[in-house]
Amino acid sequence: MKKILIAGCNQEISSFNPVTCDYDFFQIYREEGIREFNTGLNSYIGGAIDELENFDNFEPIFTYYAEGSAAGPLEQSSFLRISEEYFHSIKKYAGKIDGVYLSLHGSMGTTEELDPEGFILEETRKILGESVPIVISLDLHGVLTSKMLDHCNGVTSLHTYPHIDFADTGKRAIKMLTRIINDGVNPVCARIKIPALVRGTELVTEKGIFGEQIRYAKSLHSNEKILSAGFLICNPFTDVPELCSQSYVYTDNDRELASEAALHMANTFWPNRSKMQGKFISTEDAVKQAASMKGPIAFTDAADAPSSGAQGDSNAIISEMVKQNFPHSVLASIVDPNAAKVAHEKGVGSFINIPVGGALEKRFAPLELIWKVISLSNEQFMPEKWAFLLDPGLTAVIKSDNITLVVVSKPIMQVDRSIYIRNDGSGDGDPLNPKDFHVTIVKSPHCEPEFYDDWVEENFNVDAPGSTSANLPTLGHKHCVRPMYPMEQNTKFNPEIEFYSR
Repeated sequence: MKKILIAGCNQEISSFNPVTCDYDFFQIYREEGIREFNTGLNSYIGGAIDELENFDNFEPIFTYYAEGSAAGPLEQSSFLRISEEYFHSIKKYAGKIDGVYLSLHGSMGTTEELDPEGFILEETRKILGESVPIVISLDLHGVLTSKMLDHCNGVTSLHTYPHIDFADTGKRAIKMLTRIINDGVNPVCARIKIPALVRGTELVTEKGIFGEQIRYAKSLHSNEKILSAGFLICNPFTDVPELCSQSYVYTDNDRELASEAALHMANTFWPNRSKMQGKFISTEDAVKQAASMKGPIAFTDAADAPSSGAQGDSNAIISEMVKQNFPHSVLASIVDPNAAKVAHEKGVGSFINIPVGGALEKRFAPLELIWKVISLSNEQFMPEKWAFLLDPGLTAVIKSDNITLVVVSKPIMQVDRSIYIRNDGSGDGDPLNPKDFHVTIVKSPHCEPEFYDDWVEENFNVDAPGSTSANLPTLGHKHCVRPMYPMEQNTKFNPEIEFYSR
């Protein structure tokens, strides 16, 4: 039996979030615990497990997997602890394995290390040797660096936004790895870096213009000479030197085919860069307009999206609603550990007068209202579609007049409605349902259509402040190579093909 080592480290951060995170932001899975958690799930490793079952001659060796909540930069000491735990877990397999699959994200960042995934791959090579094939999977928002390409044999990445093809991406990674091992293919990568950061609805792969690049990348896989192809739009909030959009294509030792396909994606993407930017409405105008609408309505607060690395403690929109005496029901969420703690201490049915918001990011002024405690919880839960365990910590549903607020102690991804429907909205066990409210504040840049867009009257993309604002020129990038569109509107693009092979 040929042995495939399976491991990973996955986190997305915002460099503009002033609050750092640490080891406790990660769920750590070891050895068979990795298999037990991922089997049957729509996850990268779940897909890898499924694909390996199609082969009689491969045995998966599970070692170490760290899954981190999106947040601010990871403390360097915590990153070193995680990476050392991973390195320790694989050392005993040096010289004893036939291939490696690593599930990575591509948009990690620490307080000191600007290429954590590159570091992990470089050290993995030192431990396992230069001849062992390594294939990695990345998020569509990953930053694929030169160091990463130097130390791996292949890359696969998500083909959907909003993301739903986690398992498929893991399966493609295993398919590529097994072709290297069984068929002796010789992967050659052509990569093109494009000096553009993008955001907005046109990136939705099902309906937006960015879907053209993804559909082309997927079509390439029908050619046996193509081993992998994708397009990365990066996470514009992870401010690192190689931050950019990029196309990549792996072929079986065919540089011309790889470069031709990568060029096609890059050259069709660049002319649309201005269309792939956020289109906003001010917070003040959104509240005014919503007040006179029938509803239901969604307010997208992408600037405070925990799934992109924000803290989730912005009260900017509800503060504007209070200021304008908004007349309708509102459902919102906020990260405020102290407010959640006080609610738990006082108990269901009590009234608490406590400031809410700005607990972590001090740009937000706390909002002081009298709140009634509706329900309390302290349970982990799964999102509606994503295979990631969410841990909100102490949680309270509180209500003040027309505003119902889910207060959590830790930032959690809000890529669906789970932060609401997993909580009791009445005190009698009935879950909070966004459809029962005139306005729901959604702290995610995009969700699957059925979660909101399919049934709301309007979804306002609000230009609120925050560390994951889609108004990219306002963020203040310091590390990424310049000029970079849209920060520099006159940025030029002269395609340069980079080749990588081992």
